[in-house]
Amino acid sequence: MSEDLLALEKLVKAISPLTEEEWQDFASLWKPHAAKRKEIITAAGEAEAHLYFVTEGVQRVYYFDEQEREATLVFTYAPSFGGVLDALTLKQPSRYYYETLTPSAFLKASYADLEALMLRRPAIERMVRQGLSQSLSGVLERLVELQCYTSEERFKKLLQRSPHILQLVPHKYLANYLGIDPTNFSKLMNRVRI
Repeated sequence: MSEDLLALEKLVKAISPLTEEEWQDFASLWKPHAAKRKEIITAAGEAEAHLYFVTEGVQRVYYFDEQEREATLVFTYAPSFGGVLDALTLKQPSRYYYETLTPSAFLKASYADLEALMLRRPAIERMVRQGLSQSLSGVLERLVELQCYTSEERFKKLLQRSPHILQLVPHKYLANYLGIDPTNFSKLMNRVRI
């Protein structure tokens, strides 16, 4: 088994363990995929047909409004799932962009194939539902941070959750993600003890 599939198996076991037969069925869906730096994997208006498992690189999901203001919503990096999950599961055009920030490698699975497998394998459906629930929980936690915390508190929370993120993600994207002006982000980095 490849290192990428071993990493995927480890993450799946952490979400909800599968039998060996269930795992083999699930693992058979995944194919390697590579993308260059600053490549749009999914654009707003497009259908999201794949679930991604990140094995290398850093990506982000972001939004552009009609005034061309940009909002970075989430970062993905190994070992985690990626893509525009609401467009994927609701089968609607994406409202967001999924872009690589660095050269990236993935395993990708067709959502149509995954849905068919979930119908045959209830344990896989439960595992996917549990993973989506964990993602939703993280989104809700982030909403609380954006609405209730100061910029310094948001920065500290981010570093508690992902202490390595300062080395992975360009600071202009981190500032946007936190809703902080880039100049203030630089001042914050110099002021807050990491």
